[in-house]
Amino acid sequence: MNLKIQIISLIYSFVFGIFFGGGFRLFYSFLFYKKYISYVNTFLYVIGMFFMYFFILLKLNSGILHSYFFIIFFCGFLLFLYIFEKICKK
Repeated sequence: MNLKIQIISLIYSFVFGIFFGGGFRLFYSFLFYKKYISYVNTFLYVIGMFFMYFFILLKLNSGILHSYFFIIFFCGFLLFLYIFEKICKK
């Protein structure tokens, strides 16, 4: 995998982490019916997002996963949480 594809994959992982955080926050705000239904829906959401992440990564770089993709994904998720907390406090 060349450098250009790695940089595109890193940017995609970061942006998808932000997207995952926003979608999760929105999804979680709508689902509070019963506890076991919430667990099942959360599990299905995470699995669906993982498949979407991997499918797009498959198109970008033939589905090659590196540990730093997940680290950058997690950084994007944490950035979303940080920004969301700052906006909610105002």
